[in-house]
Amino acid sequence: MPQSLTTEQARVRPETVSLLLEYTVKALVIAGLSELVLYRLISRLGMHLSKVAREYPVVEYFLRGASSLGFALLNFSAILVFLALFTFLYSKMKDRDAHPLDRLVVSLVSILLALTIVFLLFPPAMAGSIAYTGLTAVLVWLIAVQYSLIHPNWKARAMILCYALGISGWLYYQLTTTLYSWLAISSAPPFVHGMNRLGEALMVVATVLVFAVYSGFSLRTTNRRQRRRTFFYGATWAVLFFGLLLMDGIVEMFNPAAASSVRQGSQGIGWIFQMGMGYTFYLPFALYMAGLLFWSYAVVKQVTMGRRAGYGLALMFIAGYALQLSHLTLFVVLGMLLVTHDGRIEARERTGRSFPVSLTEGPAAEPS
Repeated sequence: MPQSLTTEQARVRPETVSLLLEYTVKALVIAGLSELVLYRLISRLGMHLSKVAREYPVVEYFLRGASSLGFALLNFSAILVFLALFTFLYSKMKDRDAHPLDRLVVSLVSILLALTIVFLLFPPAMAGSIAYTGLTAVLVWLIAVQYSLIHPNWKARAMILCYALGISGWLYYQLTTTLYSWLAISSAPPFVHGMNRLGEALMVVATVLVFAVYSGFSLRTTNRRQRRRTFFYGATWAVLFFGLLLMDGIVEMFNPAAASSVRQGSQGIGWIFQMGMGYTFYLPFALYMAGLLFWSYAVVKQVTMGRRAGYGLALMFIAGYALQLSHLTLFVVLGMLLVTHDGRIEARERTGRSFPVSLTEGPAAEPS
């Protein structure tokens, strides 16, 4: 009897941990997306609408309510990301088949979590910020290497490499500027602005590569329905992309005043996203819209399939480009871990047989 109870506990405990991780990640994606819209975007929009808010009290109340709710969601998201990371680390430490690289990742993530907690209680000096940013950069690249080893597809490797290089552009900017300030060097660090802009461009390219890897579309498939769907979506987004790209020139030809208003509106959108997510919108607006559409479809596709990768991709890009808050850094780390340790890939490696689709394990059939 004691032996059977021990066996039952060993069997149930991983399932309990998986369920806790599943529901925590789902709640985190919803809370993180709501916080992005209500706090990081709408609260910045209120700075643009100050005159309108003074004239219309309803607008002022709406902006204040959205900002307050968004700030509450920010704290809730921070709690959830800690819980999700602790749950993920616990499941990895209990994994008997863990590789040495898994143990190294678990150790570095644990150190990052410990530093985050310490810095929340005791705000860091410049040396602490440098150590935190440097550890984040090492962890991002270590997870990217692990992803490349697990996923042999060259498109998947290009996607994670592009994303890691993009985030590294911001981390390089943050690290070098803080280091120069700490050393009281008045000159600008080498290539700091160029690396920052290059990182933003690579983040936009990564959203397109996300679609190539996780959308399920392929021209090589023998499924005619899937090929027709691929052509349809490709043609639709090509029309939208080139339409947005040429809109400025066409409107300028017929109505210069309207073209000026459109440019001012796009600059306002860029300013809001720069304050909320770190995107300066120096690239053509159509590129950002294409990236948003590609990323959104891939995330929805993976989430509806019950894939862990869908939630990871959502967290990676909800965090934005400028990781100015500690919980956004943890978003990136958790998202990359979820994408890397997608349940379908793990189940295939360990057993070599098919499983039903779920968030935590099991390969899915090729989408039709």
